[in-house]
Amino acid sequence: MKITECNAKQILDSRGNPTIEVVLKSAKHKATASVPSGKSAGSKEAFEKRDADGKGVKSAIAGISEIIAPALLKKDFENPEEVDKLMLELDGTPNKENLGANAILAVSIATTKLFAMEANIHLWKYIAYINKTTPKAPRLYMNVMNGGVHADFCLPFQEYIVVAGGESMHDMYRNASDIFTKLGTILERETNQPVPLGDEGGYAVSLEGVARPFEILATLVSDDTHTSIAIDAAASEFYRDGVYEFSGELYAQDTLLNLYGDLVGEYGLRSIEDPFAEGDMEGFQDIVAEIGDRALIVADDLTVTNPGIIEEMAQKKAANAIIIKPNQIGTLSQTYKAVKLARDAGWRIIVSHRSGETKDSFIADLAYGLGAFGIKVGAPTQEERVVKYERLLEIEEEINNQSH
Repeated sequence: MKITECNAKQILDSRGNPTIEVVLKSAKHKATASVPSGKSAGSKEAFEKRDADGKGVKSAIAGISEIIAPALLKKDFENPEEVDKLMLELDGTPNKENLGANAILAVSIATTKLFAMEANIHLWKYIAYINKTTPKAPRLYMNVMNGGVHADFCLPFQEYIVVAGGESMHDMYRNASDIFTKLGTILERETNQPVPLGDEGGYAVSLEGVARPFEILATLVSDDTHTSIAIDAAASEFYRDGVYEFSGELYAQDTLLNLYGDLVGEYGLRSIEDPFAEGDMEGFQDIVAEIGDRALIVADDLTVTNPGIIEEMAQKKAANAIIIKPNQIGTLSQTYKAVKLARDAGWRIIVSHRSGETKDSFIADLAYGLGAFGIKVGAPTQEERVVKYERLLEIEEEINNQSH
């Protein structure tokens, strides 16, 4: 395929921060992609290029216009991986510090969209074709209450999640969104005031005691609706000098592990993401050994979608599930490699958005195409997240239409 145009511009994400949108053209088609950014980020994530005087992305856009675009327009490409490979060569650093992972990923996603258009097949199907995977509906991990850095630590853990499974994406979405609506009513009654929203669109409310959010959610989830509870603890955010501190209490590694065990036993937590700080290897290994047979122990900050790190953590048995965020690594080719390595280790795959999102719905196609176990796109209160739910529902229709 010959790329005839490559243009980039600055847009705003869901937090109002600048990010990048790329438009690629071939002789027949046009593909657009934009990239998100995270607030609670792992220390080993690929480099996000921002201007020296603040959060702007003019320097990253200049890299696309002056370095990436001229190189792309000279060549004919057989597949998206060739484009990724060229960009990695142009950057020349392990962590994408010259061009920026945000610039490279925007082009990488737009390229894959363009190739799918050229092949005249749905994007999710093209992703499945590239990866030799079987497309299927992911479970919804809907973030219904925000805490941690996403909501000024009004609750200790960063995300309180309703996990919805079921026969269809429409059922999953209905069950999760019904719970979200009922939860809002309960929280307003409990606090006697309107409930504000956090960065990811979930309710940001202060509740008394570590157990209270779980007590409330436990009244709303049920086996009948195929719903359960999960959390993203984002423990690196409350780890200081060898101890964990939240809700006015100090927790040693073993006492925090006991707390998680109690929450799994009492409230049936389906999964716990980043239960310990990213440097606390022993904590991760211990929790997998202790409760990994009852709940998913999900690595995010620990593994940052990095194939080399995933390989190491799999050998150390530090998790049994993984968050996949393409912007942590910066190309789709490396994202696919990360997924394959995690799957080879027997880990569950959960594709995820970031807290600073855009109106690009790509991760919905990614989750379906990879046949991921789950997907996180936040609460359905912000347009940047609603478009992803809409795309998930649309993909289900596309799959159903093909089977008839």
